[in-house]
Amino acid sequence: MLDTIVALATAPIKSALGVIRLSGPNAFSCLQNVFNSSTPFYRERNVWHGFIHDDENLIDEVVVLTYVSPKSFTGEDVVEIMCHGSLLIANEIISLLIKYGARMATRGEFSSRAFMNGKIDLIQAEAINDMINATTSEAKKLSLFSLQGETSAKIKPLKKSIADLLALIDVNIDYPEYTDIEEAGKDKIVTDTETMLAITNDLIEEGRQGKIIREGIKVAIIGKPNVGKSSLLNALLREDKAIVTDIAGTTRDIVEGEINLHGIALHLFDTAGIHDARDLVENLGIDKAKKLIDEVDLVLVLLDASKNVDDEDKKLLLLAQDKKHLIIYNKGDLVKNKDGDKLYISALQKDTSSLEKAILNLFAIDETSYARPSLNNARQLGLLRKVALDLKQAQGDAQNGLPLDIVAVSLQNAYQTVCEILGENIQPDFTDEIFARFCLGK
Repeated sequence: MLDTIVALATAPIKSALGVIRLSGPNAFSCLQNVFNSSTPFYRERNVWHGFIHDDENLIDEVVVLTYVSPKSFTGEDVVEIMCHGSLLIANEIISLLIKYGARMATRGEFSSRAFMNGKIDLIQAEAINDMINATTSEAKKLSLFSLQGETSAKIKPLKKSIADLLALIDVNIDYPEYTDIEEAGKDKIVTDTETMLAITNDLIEEGRQGKIIREGIKVAIIGKPNVGKSSLLNALLREDKAIVTDIAGTTRDIVEGEINLHGIALHLFDTAGIHDARDLVENLGIDKAKKLIDEVDLVLVLLDASKNVDDEDKKLLLLAQDKKHLIIYNKGDLVKNKDGDKLYISALQKDTSSLEKAILNLFAIDETSYARPSLNNARQLGLLRKVALDLKQAQGDAQNGLPLDIVAVSLQNAYQTVCEILGENIQPDFTDEIFARFCLGK
């Protein structure tokens, strides 16, 4: 039998109210030991008003919500105690509940129990954490899709298609004498796996876009000194965060900021001007800038539109060539005859609209990306790519005329991986790793 667990479900700060969550087989008996209400307390789904006592010592006046298994978030008996939002009071109540048989919950243990008891699948469980960490309303919306089961529903048809093909292959292997069943021939397998691959690749592309919406984009702004990097950062942020002067090398360390670009969080990094410098401190800043290029999702290479590209500009372009990047020509207001193939801005005049559109286009984010559920975290996308590889292997084996039992091995691997995405038939220690990233009390 599982322990009864307890934790503070609200933030550990002073507030108007605090919520203490208790879940497990002895949740109600723990409550009965400490709760005194004018209304008789019964084992039922209800809301109760009363007082928490430690023997004769009054601790707090509270409201209690009770949920009876299996009709609760965790699938167990659950009690939620709403007390006054003093950490002193909350800790006294938690200590008292531990005294009567509960133990402190670990991070994510309530959600873990909901998953283990079949109340939610693993995609829904991960969405709980994503909801908490969402920084834009669009990211929250994607997490809400997953929490409501819409994301899981997108992958279940793929699971069924693989299972149907596996079942057909099994029948053909076990009962070859039957002539009234569909033949699992080469053409059938190749056609079916092609359809499954198309579905999987669509899920991967949608997930890539969803991951960007959920996590945002890390963006480094690089360029020579005095090209306008800090002015660009300030223009994008709509505030004067970075110091702007005519003195070369003003920015010597990385300056950070964040904006919401059409529902996508851009994590911006203004770097030291990259050039051949003799100053030790300036060189340290330049080294940081070069290292940052490897860590970001996008590099904005800023050039001076009023000057010709020189050798130092060419070195900058080489630094960014292996990364997703945009070449931006600042001080575009000084150029009369603009090249239609170049991206011009004026950071000083805060004219960055063309750049913002270019970023969205580069990452292929359109309106539909915000309105559909997607498998969008690293675990889910990694497993989807594994499914695609296994389906491709099965297709190739069939095309090469290999026996059905060999073809079935790759299909079985693909099926098991789809199950793993949903959290079916996976090892408990793996899910422990996932739930360990959650907040305490979730």
